[in-house]
Amino acid sequence: MAEVLPLRRTPAGVPVASCVLAHASKQLEAGLIRDVSIEVQAVALGELAAVLASAVPGGAIRATGFLAAKSQRSRNPVLHLNTIEFLEGN
Repeated sequence: MAEVLPLRRTPAGVPVASCVLAHASKQLEAGLIRDVSIEVQAVALGELAAVLASAVPGGAIRATGFLAAKSQRSRNPVLHLNTIEFLEGN
């Protein structure tokens, strides 16, 4: 996890936490090893927002969710988190 933003609330009072997830790995593509790295914005709502807000930047997590556009105006992808698992050793 590269960055965690403070917990906030929507106008309806729903907790929201945002972060930037960083991924780096080696992947096999067309028979060759390729270094892959990316940063993606992620968001958690409701009870999961408090879990995300407690995360420490630099820690490793396993997360699942779905990609959606940031807004109607910005088509940039945001990962909406459904689960967060903190990995051992961090």
